[in-house]
Amino acid sequence: MVKSIVVIVCTTMLFACENDMQTINSFNTDELLPDETAKDIEVIYSDSGMVMIKLISSRLNRYQNEEPYIEFPEGLQLLFFDSLMNVKSELTANYGISWEKKKLMEVKDDVVITDFEKDEILNTEHIIWDQNKRTIYSEVFVKRTTADGVMYGDGFSADENLNSYKLIRPRGVITVDDDSRN
Repeated sequence: MVKSIVVIVCTTMLFACENDMQTINSFNTDELLPDETAKDIEVIYSDSGMVMIKLISSRLNRYQNEEPYIEFPEGLQLLFFDSLMNVKSELTANYGISWEKKKLMEVKDDVVITDFEKDEILNTEHIIWDQNKRTIYSEVFVKRTTADGVMYGDGFSADENLNSYKLIRPRGVITVDDDSRN
């Protein structure tokens, strides 16, 4: 009787040890894990010894695969400086990703660009910076607030310094000074 029970228990254990391939593959997460992770970072970008940009983020993940990229899953802040080290503009977003080979950076989820020199604010949910073309653009709703009023658009395109840009299907209210009609 004891021998029968031992045989039944051993047989049950052999069949109970069947491995589900989906379960096994779920443990193989190497592709999902970043190659490098950093917390509470500040990165300074300079050109010819002059500080141009300061990047601040609470978390950075770097992935070194066929298409390497850096991800900012908890958001980022970019500060842009003039030649006297004054902050001239700022970009904040709740998520960012930078594709290293393509030289594209995407920011999304509550994107705000503040131009302190022009006293302008641009709000949107998604912006792409094409470093090769030196342009930034969005294909979603944008709001541009200036001292003269508020303009809305269904996207925009601009040079990377936001010196000249174009709203797509613009609409809004702008105050015009009567003295400027002369």
